[in-house]
Amino acid sequence: MFVIGTAGHVDHGKSTLIEALTGINPDRLQEEKERGMTIDLGFAWLTLPSGREVSIVDVPGHERFIKNMLAGVGGIDLALLVVAADEAVMPQTREHLAILDLLQVKQGLVAVTKSDLVDKDWQELVAAEVEETLKGTSLEGAPIQIVSAHTGQGLPELLSTVDSLLEVTDAPKDLGRPRLPVDRSFVISGFGAVATGTLTDGTLSVGQEVELVLAQKRARIRGLQTHRKSEETAQPGTRTAVNLSGISHEEIKRGEVVTIPGWLKPTKVMDVRLRLIAGLPRPLKHSTTVSVHIGTSETLSRVLLLDRDQLEPGETGWAQLRLQQPVAAVKDDFFVIRSSETTLGGGNIVDPSARRHRRKDIATLKRLAVLQEGTSEQVLLEALESLGHATLGSLARQANVSLDQAFAQIQTLAKQGQVLTLGTSPVNGNTVLLPRSLWTKMTEQVKDTIARYHHQFPLRRGVPREEVRSRLGLEDNASALVLSAMVNEGIITEEDSWVQLPDHHVTVSQAQRQKLNQYLNQLESVPFSPSTEEPLETDLLNVLVEEGKVVKVSDSVVFTTQAYREMVKIITGHLQVEGKITVAKVRDLLDTSRKYALALMEHLDQQRITRRVGDERVLR
Repeated sequence: MFVIGTAGHVDHGKSTLIEALTGINPDRLQEEKERGMTIDLGFAWLTLPSGREVSIVDVPGHERFIKNMLAGVGGIDLALLVVAADEAVMPQTREHLAILDLLQVKQGLVAVTKSDLVDKDWQELVAAEVEETLKGTSLEGAPIQIVSAHTGQGLPELLSTVDSLLEVTDAPKDLGRPRLPVDRSFVISGFGAVATGTLTDGTLSVGQEVELVLAQKRARIRGLQTHRKSEETAQPGTRTAVNLSGISHEEIKRGEVVTIPGWLKPTKVMDVRLRLIAGLPRPLKHSTTVSVHIGTSETLSRVLLLDRDQLEPGETGWAQLRLQQPVAAVKDDFFVIRSSETTLGGGNIVDPSARRHRRKDIATLKRLAVLQEGTSEQVLLEALESLGHATLGSLARQANVSLDQAFAQIQTLAKQGQVLTLGTSPVNGNTVLLPRSLWTKMTEQVKDTIARYHHQFPLRRGVPREEVRSRLGLEDNASALVLSAMVNEGIITEEDSWVQLPDHHVTVSQAQRQKLNQYLNQLESVPFSPSTEEPLETDLLNVLVEEGKVVKVSDSVVFTTQAYREMVKIITGHLQVEGKITVAKVRDLLDTSRKYALALMEHLDQQRITRRVGDERVLR
């Protein structure tokens, strides 16, 4: 389904034309009906001659209500620009046309209304002026239809033209990530909160859990309506009313976005491609404060020009918007900026969650150019570079493409060696994606970390795996996959919970070996009650443990391996005959002290050789 949006100067007959075409008065407010002037968004629908059903958003034409117009025009597929034959092109005609051009609405037509008030020659003059006005905009060459809502002149031809234009209009995209920018909310007695908007990027279904992004609250869909008809599922590109449970309508403001939970985050800093309208009286200076309109939202923002000190009328440049209030937006969304009096310009979002940049930085400007104009693979790679690492789903969201598109592009980039896929194969939701540049940086970082550790602790087997993982600064799953990949590549080796460089070997000096032998002799002199008065430093002791010459049963008690095995044999032999043993009995059997007997039995419990039952031990 498609959405048609009206545009045009105040009192040029937009609402009257819509009512003549649909039989529906789009003016909702009593004040609008009494004054005969639209001040907020109105809605209608009709079935075209082809049988195609379309939604219509009627916008106010008065200059004081431009922000309401902007809240409704963002999600349209086709523009219906209305120009009254008795007044021709007027200031809001030009401003509305400029807004349509900034939003890159490429399909549209012009209805020259009130044709019954002027003669044919005048009609032709107005049509010629409109044609000239459209030049250089996204609607250049659009059909112009002479109509009268009062007499019905030209209305069938107008509908036929709309039908023909929609026949060649791309269907609304379905990325599987539905977004409903809210333009109105209200309450229905007995049903609760209702939010309305134009659904994009996916479908919504009754019973589905949804999230209000800005309010950071969740709700559930009780019902859906399109054109006052109940639906089980709302399709992309439809005007949709969503009945929500679990939230009050006061919490749902215009500018809110209803979507599926967990993927869309509010943002206050975004990089954009900004174009200033030609013919403005003055340039836009760096750090100017403007109002920004994105979707149905409006907020003040500073405009930081990234590639110049001021943007001249008609020029295009790179900018960063630093918003006063957060908005919910994605890459490639369009926006409009205004002063308190007029529309200044607009463009599209290149990075919706931008970092702060140094101005006039060549690398930043090159990156933005790729995001704006690069191939699909280049854009995806830049998005991955920005994220650092990502799953397929998070990367698709960042680049604002479907999962299928992201999958195909990742396959290409992986074959070219520009992206590494870590984890399951083929690529799926659990696979971690890394740009080659980050992989290279991480491998150097890991090798440097381990090399410095080897130098500092030459007697240790390696670095604790968890310490290396923490240095990577990744989530547990991603860091584990990165280290496993480095092991598979032979960059590092792994033993138990240690990682080391492949050429690392523990080397004991002659002096250290002499010290170790003296310590062993000391242990062997009283094997079941070795002295603890002159303990070895930890790293040297661990050398003996790794060589299998001693067993450390506690922080302060160490036995030679031979003595340990003899003691275990004595204890287990006793248990096999008697079935149980106490610490006191162990002390007596080994002719040692309680200190050694207790440490040994606690160690055997840990090794799951024995099990404690009260004050006694039994074999496991």
